[in-house]
Amino acid sequence: MILYIIKRIFYLFPLAILISILSFIIIQLPPGDYVTEWEYNMIAQGYNPTEEEILMLKERYHLDKTYVEQYVRWMSNIIFYGDFGVSFTYNKPVSDILSERVPRTIAISLGAILVQWIIAIPIGIFSAIRKYSVFDYIFTLIGFIGISIPGFMFAIVLVYLVYVNTGYAITGLYSEPFRNAPWDINKFYDLMKNISIPLIVLGSSGAAVIIRILRSSMLDELEKQYVTTARSKGMSEIKILFKYPFRIAVNPLISTIGWLLPAAVGGEVVISKVLNMPTTGPVLLKALMGEDMYLAGGILFILSILTIIGTLISDILLAMLDPRIRYE
Repeated sequence: MILYIIKRIFYLFPLAILISILSFIIIQLPPGDYVTEWEYNMIAQGYNPTEEEILMLKERYHLDKTYVEQYVRWMSNIIFYGDFGVSFTYNKPVSDILSERVPRTIAISLGAILVQWIIAIPIGIFSAIRKYSVFDYIFTLIGFIGISIPGFMFAIVLVYLVYVNTGYAITGLYSEPFRNAPWDINKFYDLMKNISIPLIVLGSSGAAVIIRILRSSMLDELEKQYVTTARSKGMSEIKILFKYPFRIAVNPLISTIGWLLPAAVGGEVVISKVLNMPTTGPVLLKALMGEDMYLAGGILFILSILTIIGTLISDILLAMLDPRIRYE
């Protein structure tokens, strides 16, 4: 088991390097750079920057170097100093912005995954043991609707319905009176109210997929001979269900962690802009629009590393549940 984990971790290093290269390439794809964007903004405001000012800014931000030199410098600072560079847009270290925003993104994404499992597991089991019933068809229909509706549209509809029925506008993680207030039970309650919609929106599509996966796996296992044998020995249905079929059917469920985490993080980036949440979404959009290469690259790199970590956790949990995987 330990050797398996070491091998999986070893495989992550070349993948992390490849992701860093892809992240750097992505932020370099738009034409121009931050200085070019700054020049356009200055001209639009009626000021024509001189050639000396442009060259000075390019030298200051190391944009006069080749792409290879920029990448090597960027990655060297990250690896040896934990320095992601300075944000052009916010004029502050990228590490400070990431330390403030990324934990919120992780917390919301993990909360969404928890909501998905809490909703999906009972419904998936019930749909399997009551297959082709009215409830099974209802849950199937709800699942397909959850998969098909875009998250940002679902978020807008929920915010509108809450406002129309209660007069309460959900924008951000806290209401205005609590944004700078010290932590107490009232601020926690306000956070729970505001975070409910992001968790529901992020959890709905993933929960719909998990329901279908668990239902399919449970139906396969419930037809196996060991279930028939257990029934013939007089075991109760509940004991049979959770001692045998569910323990095997949960394996495909564990494997979904590898894509649930990146899907939740990616969905959060879009939905956070719609709901005005102080997470990585609005910052990433602003960085991309302003060609803030260090900030955009840092966010993309960190979110990609989270995806790798999610896959690693999924592999380790699967190996713990199914010993056959360790010897592949």
